[in-house]
Amino acid sequence: MAVNTETILTWTFMSKANPEADILSLLTEGEQILQCYKTIRDQAALTNKRIIVMDKQGITGKKVEIYSLPYRSIDMWSSENAGKLFDVNSELELWTKAGHFKLKLNPNCDIREFDKILGKAILG
Repeated sequence: MAVNTETILTWTFMSKANPEADILSLLTEGEQILQCYKTIRDQAALTNKRIIVMDKQGITGKKVEIYSLPYRSIDMWSSENAGKLFDVNSELELWTKAGHFKLKLNPNCDIREFDKILGKAILG
């Protein structure tokens, strides 16, 4: 299996948030939100089954693209905590069957908590 190393999407998670109705309406039977984050314009959620990212587009934000990444499609991930002075964001990279994704986590988000959620979801 060849792993695609070209990043196709990048999102920035700003802080933890309570899930909004838009995210809650996407959940399937038995699916639970483990953690929810505010992105620059939207929300993202880590559930017990997948990562969901809502991406509002355009000036008004009425057009919304929803990305759903099932944990079973993740082949590998890496996490990097933030450095000190000039490196303020932590980064998480996901290599999946669909391509390579990068998540940037603001200092308000705990990269190790994210790691634990991913580890439990992917590895069982």
